[in-house]
Amino acid sequence: MKKLLVLFLLATSTLFAQNNDAKKLLDEVSAKAKSYDNISIDFKYVLENTEENIKQETKGDVVMQGEKYRLNILGITRIFDGKSIFSISPEDEEITVSKGSDQDESTITPSKMLSFYQDGFTYKMDIIQDVSGRKIQFVKLIPIDSNSEIKNVLLGVDTKTKHIYRLIEVGKNGTKTTLTVNSFKTNETLSKSLFTFDESKYKDYYINKLD
Repeated sequence: MKKLLVLFLLATSTLFAQNNDAKKLLDEVSAKAKSYDNISIDFKYVLENTEENIKQETKGDVVMQGEKYRLNILGITRIFDGKSIFSISPEDEEITVSKGSDQDESTITPSKMLSFYQDGFTYKMDIIQDVSGRKIQFVKLIPIDSNSEIKNVLLGVDTKTKHIYRLIEVGKNGTKTTLTVNSFKTNETLSKSLFTFDESKYKDYYINKLD
């Protein structure tokens, strides 16, 4: 009985230390991100669901400044000006406008990418990988809400720069999405209108206002 108690206490203390280390690393990532005026990321995005025989790969880019962002992916430009989201599809010549959708807790959006883990997750240290000479420490996050559509998230952090290198989200429906950062730039000179939707540029487009 005493041996079992000792083993339990050792396991508990190890887990507590891992949680502390994970929280410390994530706090450093968040603090580093908040220290920049803006962040520009080029990334590779992969969506997989083996049961449904789905695999989709694409590249994209996003510029973030505070809560605002401009995302380009799959031929669609998505602008969040802090109040409304504008999804612009040149192929369909359609623009969808919505409010508040960026607060959807089941989705990790660009403006939440560097801070989503601060609420609603438990976390612990996972594997560490060597990627082209860079040490990438992964942290495993599990939603506290049992009704969450997310099963778990693996967040890979460059231990030297404290920048996010890879984000892997596994859904309860078997879908895995992987975002790998190819380029991470900060404090760029941005156009003042970058996060502003100019309706006059899309006179021939159908504008669908959801709210």
